[in-house]
Amino acid sequence: MKIQPLLDALGVQEDAVRAPADDLRTQIERLHCRLQEAETHLEHLAITRKTVTALADRFPAVPPDLPEHPDYPRILGVFNDATGPLRARDMCEALNHELLSKNIEGTRAKLKRLVKLDILTGVDVGSFTKEAVAAKNRDEQPHTSLISEPISAVSVPADRTTPASILVIL
Repeated sequence: MKIQPLLDALGVQEDAVRAPADDLRTQIERLHCRLQEAETHLEHLAITRKTVTALADRFPAVPPDLPEHPDYPRILGVFNDATGPLRARDMCEALNHELLSKNIEGTRAKLKRLVKLDILTGVDVGSFTKEAVAAKNRDEQPHTSLISEPISAVSVPADRTTPASILVIL
C-alpha cells in the first residue's frame, strides 16, 4: 500500500481546514478586543454612577414651587411641628378655619395637591404626612456615605470608549 497519496490527501484537507480556522481565530481576537472595550466602558459607567450617587447628598434639595395661596406655607408649617400624620379636619383646626365641610374639602384638596408635588405623602386614606418623615420610616436605616472625606473634584478619564471626561466640581 502506498502511503504518499494518503498523506497528500490529508495535507489538502488540512490546508482546507486551516484557512477557516485561522479566520475564526482572527474573529475571536477581534471579538475579545471589543468585549474588553465594552467591559471597560461598563466599568467607567459604574464608577460614574457610584460617584454621582455619593455626591447627590451634598447638593441641597431644591424645594418645589408651592402653588400661589397663603395656606400652603401655613400647611407646611403645621407639618413641620407635627409628630404624626394629619387629616384635613386636623389641618383646618390648626389653621383656625371653621370646621365646615367646604373648608375641610378645600383643605383636603390642598393636601392632595401637595402629595402630587411630592411634598406630602398619603399615609392612609385621608391621612397625610411630610415626605421626609415617610421616607425615613420606610428606610429605617441611617444613610451612610460612600465617601468618607470631602471631595473637591472627581474625574473619570476619557478614552475611546467613553464619550468625554466627567468632572464634578463642588
